[in-house]
Amino acid sequence: MLVNNAGVAGQRGLTRQGFELMFGVNHLGHFALTSLLLERLTDSAPARVVTVASDAHYSARGIDFDALRRRARGLTGLREYAVSKLCNVLFSAELARRTAGTGVTTYALHPGVVASDIWRRVPWPVRPLVTRRMLSVDEGAATSLYCATAAEVAQESGLFYDKCAQRAPSPVATPELAAGLWKRSEEWTAT
Repeated sequence: MLVNNAGVAGQRGLTRQGFELMFGVNHLGHFALTSLLLERLTDSAPARVVTVASDAHYSARGIDFDALRRRARGLTGLREYAVSKLCNVLFSAELARRTAGTGVTTYALHPGVVASDIWRRVPWPVRPLVTRRMLSVDEGAATSLYCATAAEVAQESGLFYDKCAQRAPSPVATPELAAGLWKRSEEWTAT
């Protein structure tokens, strides 16, 4: 089992390889790690790959592949974050297509809005106000654990989940866009 849950939000910059920071960390990092471990996962099947995405992916209008090589333009980086999370959903769907019949199943999910360390840059006097109505870290892990362990989803693959239930992903998350992203991700990570 592999759970891809590293991520950044609201940070501007580029990775050392020249990619927009949130795309590099939130998608390319997961893509590279999963690619490196895929043979081991296949050999140990049944295996699951769980990728923590976000319902923020619904606000992405698609992927501007040229913009993935530039710093975030806005102050908040919300647009770039949404694109990185759309990439998580697309990655999971395309990985499911490519691993069909191997015993490897994949899941993308929205954990909810969680009071995790992702908010650590919010100044202390404001942070408790911002996080007080959010899910606890334990509550936020529920859907990840469900996708990783639930017997009822063991034969499903490439779907999106929210609150431990399947949910339709954004209409932008097409098989064609997923295949195009995969091709570029392979080239960019040299996997």
